[in-house]
Amino acid sequence: MSLLLPGPRGWELWKKTPEGGYVRASADDGPMLAGEMPGLPAGNVAMLFPVRALQALPFRAASTDDALFDDMAVMHAERLGIRPDPMAGQLSDTFVVDRQAEDSVLLHVVLQNPGPSEMPPRTPQEFDISPRAYPVSGNEVCLWKELGRWVFAVHQGGKLIYCQATHSDDEEPGKDVLREIQLAVSQLMLQGLPVKPAKARVWSPAAELGGAGALEGMFAEGVVVEARPDPTLPSPPSRLLPADVRAARREKRKRQQILAAVAVVILLVLALVGTMLFGIIQDVRERNALAKKAAAVAGISEGFSDHQSRWLELGPVVEANRSPMEIMRLIQTCIPPNSGLRLKTADINLAEEMIRLDGIAQTSAPVNAFSLALKRNPALADWLQWDNTAPTKTKDGWEFKFSASPIEEEPTE
Repeated sequence: MSLLLPGPRGWELWKKTPEGGYVRASADDGPMLAGEMPGLPAGNVAMLFPVRALQALPFRAASTDDALFDDMAVMHAERLGIRPDPMAGQLSDTFVVDRQAEDSVLLHVVLQNPGPSEMPPRTPQEFDISPRAYPVSGNEVCLWKELGRWVFAVHQGGKLIYCQATHSDDEEPGKDVLREIQLAVSQLMLQGLPVKPAKARVWSPAAELGGAGALEGMFAEGVVVEARPDPTLPSPPSRLLPADVRAARREKRKRQQILAAVAVVILLVLALVGTMLFGIIQDVRERNALAKKAAAVAGISEGFSDHQSRWLELGPVVEANRSPMEIMRLIQTCIPPNSGLRLKTADINLAEEMIRLDGIAQTSAPVNAFSLALKRNPALADWLQWDNTAPTKTKDGWEFKFSASPIEEEPTE
């Protein structure tokens, strides 16, 4: 995770080292707008918003339940007349400064909605604020320059409790900067917040060669002038997420889902084509094998077909269940008893391979039962295919016409 943060004279890029720290990877004079930052690395990038792009709203909450902190922070901001645009993404977050037995000290941060030029050319993966990138211990006020102006942050017990950007661009912090620090600390104390800065740290762009300016002698433990420490990735991470970044991530997820769906369709098509090709190959092999067998028995099959045809002609003589009298007896057993159904004609002509039955009944129920019995009679269903039409109502009753023909037997090899 590389860091993109505001430096004294422009935006800076810091890359992570194998040892775990960060090293400067951009020129001293970067662009004043993050949208003009060149050479972003290919990996993940965390953008740290400058102090001038946010409002810090510390307050004391009468609760220790983390689930209530966000709602209480929103109400506190609304009492001060601050409400972020709900359509601009997640522009606020709440951090715990101190937690006691019955209440907690919280820092609510509200971002301004960043414009297109204030966002880098490539969408960062994480967002945070620059004061959280510098580790501090104790009760201290830290001053450094961001994008040409002095900013300061108040820490209590090593935790960030307040930060503010000034209008001063002098080489050293002057009286106007000291006045803004004193006013901010006084306001925090009036809110009942535990703010007692005993030391000041000036992270001068000139490092140890810089001066404390108007801050000299104003703190009990003195003022330390030193180089700005190397940044670190804030922990725990914030939930800040501007709207355009959220939309870009949503569009990226949508593209990934479309690509995944296309890949699945392609795999299915390839699998289907492979299956069909395998089936075609199997069919070709089977056809070739059958062709060889057919060629081997071509003469035999013709003699067998002639023999089978002659045997079928003798069926009514040599097969008892196919004689007209036996067929008529089987048909008679299918008539529902005491139903009033009677046959007017019964044409059993096996030479023409056709059976026709004409009959009548007083109601349609016996006709349907008779039709079903003919189709289910095992002695008839084994070799006859019945085609029974629905009965027709006439003035004499329900007339029906049933017909059947022998089932064609497939020749055996």
